[in-house]
Amino acid sequence: MTLPSHAAIVIIGGGIIGCSTAFHLARDHKADVILLEQEALTSGSTWHAAGLVGQLRSSASITRVLKYSVDLYKDLEHQTGVATGWKMTGCLRLAANRDRWTEFRRLATTAGSFGMDMHLLSPEEAKALWPLMEVGDLVGASFLPTDGQASPSDITQSLAKGARMHGAKLFEHVRVTGFDLQDGRIHNVRTTMGDIACETVVNCAGQWARQVGAMAGVNVPLQPVKHQYIITERLPGLVVDAPTVRDPDRRTYFKEEVGGLVMGGYEPNPQAWTTGDVPADWAFRLFDDDYDHFEQHMVEAIARVPALEKVGVKQMINGAESFTPDGNFILGAAPECGNMFVGAGFNAFGIASGGGAGWVLAQWIVDGEAPLDLWSVDIRRFSDLHRDRQWVLDRTLEAYGKHYAIAYPHEEYESGRPRIVSPLYDRLKGQGAVFGSKLGWERPNWFAPKGMAVKDVYSMGRQNWFTAVNSEHRHVREAVGIFDQSSFAKYEMRGPDAVKTLDWICANDISRPAGRITYTQLLNSRGGIAADLTIARLSDDTFYIVTGTGFRTHDLGWIADHIPAGSDVTLRDVTEEYGVLSLMGPKARAVLAAVTDTDVSNAGFPFGHVREISVAGRSVRALRITYVGELGWELHMPMDALADVFDVLMEAGTPSDIRPVGYRALESLRLEKGYRAWGTDITPNDTPFEAGLGWTVKLHGKGDFLGRSALEAAKGWPRGKAFVGFTVDDTDIVLLGRETILRNGEPVGYLTSGGYGDTIGKGIGYGYVCRSEGVDDAFLKDGVYELVVAMERTPATIHLEPMYDPLGLRVRS
Repeated sequence: MTLPSHAAIVIIGGGIIGCSTAFHLARDHKADVILLEQEALTSGSTWHAAGLVGQLRSSASITRVLKYSVDLYKDLEHQTGVATGWKMTGCLRLAANRDRWTEFRRLATTAGSFGMDMHLLSPEEAKALWPLMEVGDLVGASFLPTDGQASPSDITQSLAKGARMHGAKLFEHVRVTGFDLQDGRIHNVRTTMGDIACETVVNCAGQWARQVGAMAGVNVPLQPVKHQYIITERLPGLVVDAPTVRDPDRRTYFKEEVGGLVMGGYEPNPQAWTTGDVPADWAFRLFDDDYDHFEQHMVEAIARVPALEKVGVKQMINGAESFTPDGNFILGAAPECGNMFVGAGFNAFGIASGGGAGWVLAQWIVDGEAPLDLWSVDIRRFSDLHRDRQWVLDRTLEAYGKHYAIAYPHEEYESGRPRIVSPLYDRLKGQGAVFGSKLGWERPNWFAPKGMAVKDVYSMGRQNWFTAVNSEHRHVREAVGIFDQSSFAKYEMRGPDAVKTLDWICANDISRPAGRITYTQLLNSRGGIAADLTIARLSDDTFYIVTGTGFRTHDLGWIADHIPAGSDVTLRDVTEEYGVLSLMGPKARAVLAAVTDTDVSNAGFPFGHVREISVAGRSVRALRITYVGELGWELHMPMDALADVFDVLMEAGTPSDIRPVGYRALESLRLEKGYRAWGTDITPNDTPFEAGLGWTVKLHGKGDFLGRSALEAAKGWPRGKAFVGFTVDDTDIVLLGRETILRNGEPVGYLTSGGYGDTIGKGIGYGYVCRSEGVDDAFLKDGVYELVVAMERTPATIHLEPMYDPLGLRVRS
């Protein structure tokens, strides 16, 4: 066998993800593709996957990816002549308690929002679909008829044949041994059969993806975990088209196979494999049967399906699957290497995801940007924290253990904490802070009053922090609060071409004088919002960029990727160098004036400006902006000055009744004010004009910028969707997002975020109202609205303006 000396694209890994990516690159894009598999196709994890195919996720885009898989599997045999074993049996999910039932009702609403029909069944109706079940303990069940099952190896072989039919070249028994890199890009792939020059490398190496990435300096944070299931002898009375069953309260799943059952589960005490390198020769290999560990699943499965007690076991499968620290898979362009893409870490959802993941990854490679909002699976959601193998192991095992746990709103992970703390951590902890974690940073979510337990108590309704957060919310509206927001991601761009560079990358006008702040979106080529941030101009050639904690790697990478070639600029991440205190509320000026000699009056320090001021003898970069809708400043200072400045502000603020406030109040405050959150309210699927942010886009008086042509092409066309707010009067209604929006009884969209506004005393939700003929204000106003919450309709009032201080007078006071 002789390998080609060159290919445009080299895919590493011959499992379902690699073969699907090769298939889509070859079929849809006629790309010059080579796939390399170190052993035989499917020999890693694919061959022993259970083959359940579900579709519904909390993200509309990821649900679309999974629905694409189902549509592909239905038709793939017709395209390639190779059977896939696809059976659309539907999937039953069982609820054995009230919280689970509430979760299912919310999931059914989400399914409806995404155009899927999930049925809610009584225990008796569930038993009619699966007569061998014991249902006496059930509250109910859900049924998604378009879910199903397939043969992982057959699908992969069918995709491989399809890839070859369209010109891709697949080579087995070729192991990648390294890369030749130059200027942060791979130029040659080194293999056991010789070198291949290439333009792009796609790392679909499954359990080996971390090792393959490391050869190019790329971090792929995944952990192999042992996952067991059994295949039984024939089970009398089991029909061949029986639905797959997920029994999350018993942590088990079932599917029919050749008259018997495949049964496995997700235990709370999972067993990791290695934190080191996975052996290269681990092909078609399993671990020894471990019935002692599996017994917990057997006990629960027999309680659900008593007939299992009398049926023999043909085989136990104990294989390694790649899991990630947050339970989402990994796609996208690696931030550390200019031409490596990754598709890995599928958390036992590789078969369900395979078809769609290959489709979007191929499109991403060809276009250079994701075709959908894929933030929840984007590799750039990680940071250097995820290079810590022990941290990744601990967090991944926690995520695995929660695989079938009830998804309580706002639930936080517990492992690997505290990891990164600000200098105020102990001070805030002493004041009753209940912390959450974001990209490793400990951040105060809320403060427990004296006499109250300093912890979250999760539930499907109002949670224990609701009253405390309302109090913090009111305090910011009426007096002054201080937020520790040191976890903000912060970058610095310098150089003679800084203005020109940022003016190309940003949709808003960056060329304002030094001392001004610009709120702007960064757009993709479709005009979708790829990032949402603020930029302070410190001097003619120096800019200070601030964005959300979780977007640190993503936004830095987006900016770096789109700096025009030859530009004389430097871009530097300065996140750890600066701490941030946000001083917000109508009494903020009185507090700040008491600790600085700088004129902080409205005339001396207007909204949207940045000044260097002195507080406690330390230089502080003060940005007069807000995310809560009140007078206030973000105070950025060297991290070692944070504690001193905090103490001075707290002392000076005593007459104004200053108090620390957490992130949950921040969320409540921003909802009332109608401020958008990137990743939920605004995404790469949404343009600024659809999102009601057209005022931030400068189509006049500014040169070309990324995404401009797409926005100009859409001018004159009615918006297909419009971002609006809703309120509900029933204070018992809990809005979380994904609730369906009904206009005159017909679905027109769904909420992207939800919560409660204490100032207005109502539940608040935001979302997009959509219509193919276009949406204008007259259409929006001329309708009667309801929201579907956990499958129950509730009246709602639409709002086209901010619900609090719509003219922005308090912000500019």
